[in-house]
Amino acid sequence: MTMAHGGYKKQWLLRMSHEKQDTLLKLMILTIAAILSFSTRLFSVLRFESVIHEFDPYFNYRTTRFLTEEGFYNFHNWFDDRAWYPLGRIIGGTIYPGLMVTSAVIYHFMHFVNLTIDIRNVCVFLAPLFSSLTTLVTYLFTKELMDVGAGLVAAAMISIVPGYISRSVAGSYDNEGIAIFCMLLTYAMWIRSVKTGSVFWSVICALSYFYMVSSWGGYVFLINLIPLHVLVLMLTGRFSHRVYVAYSTVYCLGTILSMQISFVGFQPVQSSEHMAALGVFGLCQIHVFVDYVRSKLTHDQFTILFRSLILLAGTLGLSVFGIATALGKISPWTGRFYSLLDPSYAKNNIPIIASVSEHQPTTWSSFYFDLQLLVFLFPAGLYFCFKKLTDANIFIIMYGVTSIYFAGVMVRLMLVLAPVMCILSGIAVSATLTTFMKNLDVSRREKKSKRRDTNYPIKNEVATGVVIMMTLFLLTYTFHCTWVTSEAYSSPSIVLAARASDGGRIIFDDFREAYYWLRHNTPEDSKVMSWWDYGYQITAMANRTILVDNNTWNNTHISRVGQAMASTEDKAYEIMRELDVNYVLVIFGGLAGYSSDDINKFLWMVRIGGSTDRGQHIKEHDYYTPQGEFKIDKDGSQVLLNCLMYKMCYYRFGSVYTEAGKPTGYDRVRNTEIGNKDFELDVLEEAYTTEHWLVRIYKVKDLENRGI
Repeated sequence: MTMAHGGYKKQWLLRMSHEKQDTLLKLMILTIAAILSFSTRLFSVLRFESVIHEFDPYFNYRTTRFLTEEGFYNFHNWFDDRAWYPLGRIIGGTIYPGLMVTSAVIYHFMHFVNLTIDIRNVCVFLAPLFSSLTTLVTYLFTKELMDVGAGLVAAAMISIVPGYISRSVAGSYDNEGIAIFCMLLTYAMWIRSVKTGSVFWSVICALSYFYMVSSWGGYVFLINLIPLHVLVLMLTGRFSHRVYVAYSTVYCLGTILSMQISFVGFQPVQSSEHMAALGVFGLCQIHVFVDYVRSKLTHDQFTILFRSLILLAGTLGLSVFGIATALGKISPWTGRFYSLLDPSYAKNNIPIIASVSEHQPTTWSSFYFDLQLLVFLFPAGLYFCFKKLTDANIFIIMYGVTSIYFAGVMVRLMLVLAPVMCILSGIAVSATLTTFMKNLDVSRREKKSKRRDTNYPIKNEVATGVVIMMTLFLLTYTFHCTWVTSEAYSSPSIVLAARASDGGRIIFDDFREAYYWLRHNTPEDSKVMSWWDYGYQITAMANRTILVDNNTWNNTHISRVGQAMASTEDKAYEIMRELDVNYVLVIFGGLAGYSSDDINKFLWMVRIGGSTDRGQHIKEHDYYTPQGEFKIDKDGSQVLLNCLMYKMCYYRFGSVYTEAGKPTGYDRVRNTEIGNKDFELDVLEEAYTTEHWLVRIYKVKDLENRGI
């Protein structure tokens, strides 16, 4: 008896030892994935100094700095007179403040514990920090869906996937940097709520949703996907008391909390994008009421009442929705929402939306570039989810299918697709390896016992081959992700780099050079006109008033700037005097070979400029050759060769040699000699041109003095 007890105790201790080892191993893998997620996003800091990237992050940094210096009350009531001159902008009511508040909380906490750090460094490293948290949340989410193994693989994949790294590298201080963490946390808590039917987890899900709403406008995707999941559960007969408690709690509490964000306001109960959530909430109440009535009536009585109730509720619901829409109580879908349903809508109706590069359809090469192996593992993950169909797996299937459609319509939404790609790929890899690793174990046991399975004679060889093949695939994925991160997503757009003929690196710091010149050499009340892309950077770095910026909400104001750029000097001067413009800034890449300059964006200025009533005289076909080509050489349209944008970009360029063996005025981006070389500016004078001619600044001349 004592020996038996001792053997049992030994086995128990051995089992406990194995469990501890497994737990320790899982923690090590998760820790490595989180560290890897953070470290892979620091290439830009290692290659360049700690700077903010892109355009939008400069506005976010400027507002965060104001928040930390002035406090939340002043931040919430801040009227920014340096934006959208002469309109200005009420900051508190036109932004999602979650990003700024998060950075301010971290900043004040670190100062509270006597760790002094500049707010800029908090902003630079915030996205890598949250990418580590996203790795951990991905593990929890995938574990809820399938098992621990799938969670570990998914966490490792999302830690280095380029589709997510593109918006979470150091210096990429944008809303998406924390929004993906909020989105996955909301989804994980939703699945936990559905599984348990717990009010506690539902409240946590609602709080996560509130954080998501405060951080990014993409929250609309969540508040449509979750109701869609509930609706599918109803249609498939899977609706239960757990789902009812979860959705009712999340919708009611989440909607009330989301309405506390000033920029959101009453949209959750007034806009068409939120009506699906409200409709499903109503269906939940009807479903539960019907189940209750069914238990109290006979079958015939219930059938009559049910049909009457459905007819009455449907008629009443449609009538209320139609009347509210007609009276303007329910706002119609926005242009961006229409663009997701109809990819050609923005191009045909709202050129300002279509002009944004992030709103372009995604090419097949972009899918492979940002996802690589995940493109092929995604269908396998769907298969394993269909094979084991649960309430949670139905959700991830719907998330995968809808996100891959939206990512195809708009390249920006690749960011929403990347997490579900990692999750489904993690499920596929884990399920495959689990299956074939078992075959290896069985083969070893058969070998020891000298018994062979005649039905599967090469079990060990096949399993070994599959494991080796999967290992090689994962290694290529790792190398691909590392290469893409270092080459494509680690250079800030404000500091450019190129390779010299001797293999050395050339740094183009023209943007900061120009902004600092504006800051120190122009009057503080100067108004600067540029295309809207550069508005945030000018206000943040040059501290000067701008006419338009990246918050593209006022189509007519941006159209007016486009009209000035596309008009002749005399007409443009009238517009600039009307808008009180003192300086004009343009980006020109013809000398340095920078392709994202204003000449390559010029046709969008023409389209947006001609899209309003005051710009009806601007016709896009006037800027093409008779053959329908957009050319800047001698064969180019005379309207193009004499417009303000052309003259500002190519002023004095006609006498510059850019390449050996090429004539003067050779544009290295368009690969042609410009057609209009010898001209002078009548209403502008050159104020400053940066070292590599990337940024050119002109001063608007004053009106001529007239004698009395």
